[in-house]
Amino acid sequence: MTQKQRDVVQGTLEMLILKTLDLEPMHGYGLALRIEQVSQNVFRVNPGSLLPALRRMERAGRVKSEWRATENNRRAKYYMLTTRGRKALETETSAWNRQAAAIARILEA
Repeated sequence: MTQKQRDVVQGTLEMLILKTLDLEPMHGYGLALRIEQVSQNVFRVNPGSLLPALRRMERAGRVKSEWRATENNRRAKYYMLTTRGRKALETETSAWNRQAAAIARILEA
């Protein structure tokens, strides 16, 4: 699989971040690893995309952050889902499911 094929589908990064944070608060590196692991190495999250997305989401009130110690006793910024983020996750998941179903119908035609 080429590097380009492993990049997250454009427009889905924020939804994947929201879903991952719905499970537990995480720091940026942990988020990227979790998305890669859960997707069984199909998707790779570029740090150059992840950090700006997290900042955008924080400004929009979808996530909040705080500094904490990591498992290795280093300081890292942990991100948590907010109520607004949970609502956005529901909306985006619903829209994604509708779009995926429509694409499947077109491909099956």
